[in-house]
Amino acid sequence: MASRTVLDDYLQYKGVLVKMLVRYAVHKVLAKQRGVGMIEILVTLFILSIGLLGVASLQFVGSFSNADAMNRSQAVIITQQLAERLRASADISATDSSMVVDNSYFTDSLYNFNNLGACTGSNPYSCYCLEVPAAIPDCSNGNCTASEFAAFDAYEVSCSLVGTNPAATISLTCSDNDAADADACSAGSRHRIMISWPAENWQNIDRKLNATCNPGGNDDPKDCVVLDVTL
Repeated sequence: MASRTVLDDYLQYKGVLVKMLVRYAVHKVLAKQRGVGMIEILVTLFILSIGLLGVASLQFVGSFSNADAMNRSQAVIITQQLAERLRASADISATDSSMVVDNSYFTDSLYNFNNLGACTGSNPYSCYCLEVPAAIPDCSNGNCTASEFAAFDAYEVSCSLVGTNPAATISLTCSDNDAADADACSAGSRHRIMISWPAENWQNIDRKLNATCNPGGNDDPKDCVVLDVTL
C-alpha cells in the first residue's frame, strides 16, 4: 500500500507539473501573439496615415488646379463678351467705310473701376456692382452716345470679371496701323483684350512666366488670357 501511495503521489505530482508546463507554454504563445498583433496594428496605422496624407495632398493639388481652371475659363468668357460689345458698338470710320469703335473704349480709367474712386472694402464687386454708380450711364435701353456706351461696356465687363475673381483686371489696347488719322484704333487694326490675375505657385516652385502677361518683369507675377480681335 505504501508503494502504491508513493506511486500515486508521483503520478499526481507529475500531472500537476505537466499542467503547469502546458499553462506556461500557452502563456508564452499568447504573449508572443499579443506582441505580434500590436506590431501589426502599428504598421497598419503607419501605412494608413501615409495613405491619408497622400489623399489630402491630391485633394489640395486638385483644388489648386480647379481654381486655376476656373480663372482661365471665366477670363475666356469675359474677353469674348467684350469682343462682342466692341463689334456691336462699331461704326463707320470718318476716314473710310471701315468699321471702328469710339476712341473712348481705349480710355484706361474706364476699366477696373478706376473712374469711380477708391473701394472701401476688400471686394470690388461689393463696392461697385451691387448698385450701379451714378457716374455710369444706363445704356441698357440703348439710348446712349458712343462714349457713354464705352463707359457702360467697360463697367459691365469689369463687374463680370471681379464677380468670379476679385484680383483680376482687364485692359483693351490697340496696335494702330494708321497713327495719322483721328481714330485711336484704325480700321483693320488689332484690338487686344487681356485679363490678368496674380499667379499662384504651389509649394513655392518657380515656374516660367508668360512674358505677355508680365510686360513689366517678374516682380509681380501674373497669369493671363489674351484675345486679339480685328473688326
